[in-house]
Amino acid sequence: MTEENDLPDDVALLWGLRDAPRRGRKPSLTTADITRAAIGVADAEGLAAVSMARVAQQLDKSTMALYRHVRSKDELLALMVDAAMEEPPELPPGRDWRAGLTTWSHGVLAVHRKHPWLSRVPISGPPTGPHNLAWFDRALAALAGTPLAEDEKVGVVMGLLTFVNGEVRLAGDLAAGYQDNPEAFSRAYSNALKRVVDPRRLPWLSKVVEAGVFDLDDLHAEEDLEADFTFGLNIFLDGVAAHVARLA
Repeated sequence: MTEENDLPDDVALLWGLRDAPRRGRKPSLTTADITRAAIGVADAEGLAAVSMARVAQQLDKSTMALYRHVRSKDELLALMVDAAMEEPPELPPGRDWRAGLTTWSHGVLAVHRKHPWLSRVPISGPPTGPHNLAWFDRALAALAGTPLAEDEKVGVVMGLLTFVNGEVRLAGDLAAGYQDNPEAFSRAYSNALKRVVDPRRLPWLSKVVEAGVFDLDDLHAEEDLEADFTFGLNIFLDGVAAHVARLA
């Protein structure tokens, strides 16, 4: 805990409230400088490239200079995740909760596409940083006019975040697989399933295969991924709409 503001140390760090040195010259390096440099490394080279030494090199500083502001790599990752989220998009004026959550979800997706490494950072606790809490608040704002109880609103937002993050993670894994082996995403996949899927053992998958769902030259086409995200999002929001209708 910090002495002055009685906040958990990680929360104080994210909000810029950790005790700063009071004497001496103004530091030539700040926590924000370090965070921006680390995000730059992650964007250009991937999350695995991020280390205190690599970020120090990026800043042309000694590694010890960084430790005066950020005490560990875990702290650095927490700062990176919150800073990379930036500010959430404004909700469409005069629109209903569904339009608001749709805008919000696509905003989360856009951030992850801008910073693909985000989905690789382990989630170690609930959101506490200023940007992550701003996103949380904006999603709750979309639900403000519904009859949902406050805990139900939180449940909807957490469920939606689980869906979006899952889609982002899956898309990232598939993109990496596509880079390594594009043939696995070609029509060869459908041809293989037609040979190995026995309708007596896998009757329902067999119906999908027979319907030609996988008869595509490229299963990793960008427009298909976008359509899959939109379909899944609408299914989730349909469920929320049904619950809201029951309450109303």
